[in-house]
Amino acid sequence: MKIAMLDPSLFTGRYDDGLCAGLAQAGADVTLLGRPMRATDAIVPQGYSYAPRFFRHSEALRDRLGEGRAFRLAKAAEYGLTCALGNLDAMTGADVTHVQWLPLAPADRLMLDRLKCRTALVHTVHNADAYHADSGLQGRGYRALLDRFDALIVHGDTTRAALVGQGVDPARIHVTPHPPMQLAPATPADLAAIPAPAAPRILFFGTIRPYKGVDLLVEACLSLWRAGHPFELVLAGKPFMDVAPILDPVHAAGFGDHLIPDFGFLTEPRLDAHMAKADLMVFPYRHIDSSGAFLSALHHGKAMVTSDAGMFGTLPDGVTTRVAAGNAVALAQALLPLIESAAIRQAAGARARAFGDIMGNWKDMALATIDIYRQVLRA
Repeated sequence: MKIAMLDPSLFTGRYDDGLCAGLAQAGADVTLLGRPMRATDAIVPQGYSYAPRFFRHSEALRDRLGEGRAFRLAKAAEYGLTCALGNLDAMTGADVTHVQWLPLAPADRLMLDRLKCRTALVHTVHNADAYHADSGLQGRGYRALLDRFDALIVHGDTTRAALVGQGVDPARIHVTPHPPMQLAPATPADLAAIPAPAAPRILFFGTIRPYKGVDLLVEACLSLWRAGHPFELVLAGKPFMDVAPILDPVHAAGFGDHLIPDFGFLTEPRLDAHMAKADLMVFPYRHIDSSGAFLSALHHGKAMVTSDAGMFGTLPDGVTTRVAAGNAVALAQALLPLIESAAIRQAAGARARAFGDIMGNWKDMALATIDIYRQVLRA
């Protein structure tokens, strides 16, 4: 079976890599089609091929243009032309084209219309609200694209129910749980570059966007600092929003030395180093379906605090400390015992690690995905 796997912007490279390697191990001929890799990417294809099919020209201009409006416009223009007029042989020559992300819905519609009836079309819906209501043009028309696919894959019943509520035929929706992931491990140099904690350290990592609730986390931490509780907060990742209004109150209150920002597109080993140095990790998302960041952190065995949104609300009791989404006061109350007690943190981390050990693996995910492909091809 020949599979073309699409993630044009490489939004979930670690997920793509795990699935493609699992599919290849199960006997499929897999090519992952994305953009040219950057220094921050850590994909090393095992058994499958990687083709930088998208954004080749705009990525070549990235260093010169920066990542502002000009770069985004160049990417959008190039992607639109690729979808409308580009060579689709890599997809039309495959039995199945499996799309992980649709980065620009108006352009994606053109590509999907060209592919229809020339290859089976499968899409993984990582989030029922694709870009969490902060996408603008990027996600406009995303829902209509779902009707162009022969099958949709989701990671849990929360997403399935959301799609059914949007009018998607339940017969086209398949649930395959998201396995845990591991980032490329930190090198000794990465570990040395992250200072050792001077007090219990809280870590938030990943892209920083409004729906992820970083403002709620900072508000909760500020209240605890004002109450005299010593700890550190690390924010590690690329902001896709203005973070100054969130961080300025921390500095104005005199707690800037408790805050450790590490902003930018960070390499996987650097993120892994942050996880290794942290005492607990927080995922205060306002809404989410599944969280790759959470699933990539479980093996570290650190205490986890999450909201009750999406997949977090379905976790067994004790895996994380859960609080109501959007509630900074409840978040502060949940953090306090973990800040104060190393024993409580250690016990919570052990539960998180044990849960990760029983969550399944990429082999199971690949076999379930191949079964979905076969159902589509038979139909």
